[in-house]
Amino acid sequence: MPKGYWIVHLKVTDPDTYRRYADVAPAIVTQLGGTYTVDAGRSEIAEGDASLDRHVVVEFPSFEAARSAFHSDAYQSVVHHRHESADCFFTFAEGA
Repeated sequence: MPKGYWIVHLKVTDPDTYRRYADVAPAIVTQLGGTYTVDAGRSEIAEGDASLDRHVVVEFPSFEAARSAFHSDAYQSVVHHRHESADCFFTFAEGA
């Protein structure tokens, strides 16, 4: 079965509020079956919009697991902090 992924590109606009999200979201995502494979380390924009300068990839056992984790009550309880503090492009993808 193909795995599912969250592919997220963002720009933090309010670091203090974003910290409220970043301090708790990884533990929630891990409990929901996600594994961070890329988490905002060094990056270089090769093409396209460079305004979204932070990148995160989270792997899940399946596409449906990725979608379910995002829509879970646990994740939705903290996502408002990201909405308040970052511009974001958030994608679900199926892959190897």
